[in-house]
Amino acid sequence: MTSSRRFLLTFGLLLVATGALAQVTVPSDSDIRKILVDRIDVQHQGVGIVVGVIEPAGRRVVTYGTFDKGDDRVLNGDTLFEIGSATKVFTSLLLTDAVQRGEVALTDPVSKYLPADVTVPERGGRKITLQDLATHTSGLPRLPSNLAPKDPANPYADYTVRMLYAFLSTYHLSRDIGSQYEYSNLGAGLLGYALARQAGLDYETLVRTRITEALAMKSTVITLSEPLKQRLAPGHDEKRQRVENWDLPVLAGAGAIRSTANDLLAFLAANLGYAKSSLAPAMAAQLAVRHPTGTAGLEIALGWHLFTSPSGGIVWQVWHNGGTGGYRSFIGFDPRTKTGVVVLSNMTTSAGVDDIGLHVLNPAAPLLQPAKARVAVVVDPKLLDAYAGLAPLPARERVLLHLGAIALDAAGWAYDKDRAYYTFLLDIVDRIEAEPKTLPSRLPHASSSTP
Repeated sequence: MTSSRRFLLTFGLLLVATGALAQVTVPSDSDIRKILVDRIDVQHQGVGIVVGVIEPAGRRVVTYGTFDKGDDRVLNGDTLFEIGSATKVFTSLLLTDAVQRGEVALTDPVSKYLPADVTVPERGGRKITLQDLATHTSGLPRLPSNLAPKDPANPYADYTVRMLYAFLSTYHLSRDIGSQYEYSNLGAGLLGYALARQAGLDYETLVRTRITEALAMKSTVITLSEPLKQRLAPGHDEKRQRVENWDLPVLAGAGAIRSTANDLLAFLAANLGYAKSSLAPAMAAQLAVRHPTGTAGLEIALGWHLFTSPSGGIVWQVWHNGGTGGYRSFIGFDPRTKTGVVVLSNMTTSAGVDDIGLHVLNPAAPLLQPAKARVAVVVDPKLLDAYAGLAPLPARERVLLHLGAIALDAAGWAYDKDRAYYTFLLDIVDRIEAEPKTLPSRLPHASSSTP
């Protein structure tokens, strides 16, 4: 699943643009289609993309692209995609619905809904609560350290309940519970697991009986029937190669749901008040709890992220994104204009589709521009020896390195002649991790931001 952290780093500078608005004109179908054509045919950042819009004038769906190379079936509002971490919004809605039913309380410790012999980490006499899990403030890490998939292409498939219990029983929190936001797939997955266990159901059945049946979302599932399999757009990696679908049997609440644009528009209709629903109080309750994230103008509610005014008094946009090995997603709405957007893509990319979603919500939010082409020069690797040991390279993050004027082409070093900075993108970092002997183990002057 895609971390919201990368999204926050990318879009932090756009908060002002996406917030202040007087009268917003949502892009027309033709304008949205132009964006999709550019993203797929020019930038090659997609195979097929579906955009759904709900606004006072009604609902509409715009698509471009195909299911797959050699499969020219046209995408539509009923095409299925993995929505990845957007699942977390459903998990937190299960929480607030259970609170409305009197089954749980936000302040209940998660340990209350786990076996007595499972030890959940505590700190300073404080226990991790259901609310802590929903707001990513539990202190639990992004992923459990004992997640070691046999098949990296389907990384959660063989993670078991026993492994989850073993991790919880041995993990020591490094900071106070509730003190800091840290996005955690583990925490959201644990929340979904605990709620399902409390209800005596599996996670998928709980979502169906409490949410999707109430909203007539018949194509929002985890397990695919044969007819739904025919409507599932195959996932693709950044090279447009087909990849496996993901399975999350234990941590389903973190990212297991598959859905369509039409179903997610129905979900947004209920959130925006266009459709009456018994879930309305629970949906409102998701936005009632807010916690700072450490990024100005961004707060975390129960499941949803919120872009807010500088004072925090006005909610500008409510959103969540998602990603798996072959898909990217965005779902969000603006409560002021009563406009909602769904963006689904069957190709994973580092840029994702978040900028499209925000731009449709408010055209003042700029679209991401294509990455600048970089020129590499080949040098003797011995020239790098003087830099060894100065700073480590953080794994799987975009890193800017100031190295003067040298670069190593064969190993993936990228040199920009305009300035002496080197950008290591995810595929290059993956290459370093897969073949550690091709580069020094420690690299110089690492920084997480431009100078």
